[in-house]
Amino acid sequence: MPSAIKAGLLYFVIVFAAGFVFGTLRVIVLLPLIASIAAVAFELPVMLVISWLACRRLAAQYSVPARIPHRLAMGAVAFGLLMLAEFGLSVFAFNRSGAEYFAFFLTTSGLLGLAGQIAFGLFPLLQLRQKGN
Repeated sequence: MPSAIKAGLLYFVIVFAAGFVFGTLRVIVLLPLIASIAAVAFELPVMLVISWLACRRLAAQYSVPARIPHRLAMGAVAFGLLMLAEFGLSVFAFNRSGAEYFAFFLTTSGLLGLAGQIAFGLFPLLQLRQKGN
């Protein structure tokens, strides 16, 4: 299981860093021009492709066994760290309350983003169905 945990940690780091860059661009460039839901819909496919590719590479690089418990562990570590990091950024960097953070998930943009985050967390498991993985 250590390989799954290491891969999950790096999976989080890579995708969080990419999300930070693309999220900043979304807020600075897209939000002044288009609605929030459109900006999220524009960013989401890019982030999902980055997530899919990073997941595949890291699972192979760290030889994460093609077994459900190991792949769930990789995804759970990455997803848990992602949610903690986003909560921390929301509260400490953007001065939002915990309630405001969770309330955002009740908006259309928030639900779309959450769906993407859940997919990110499930990618290690979903890639088991792929040939050669």
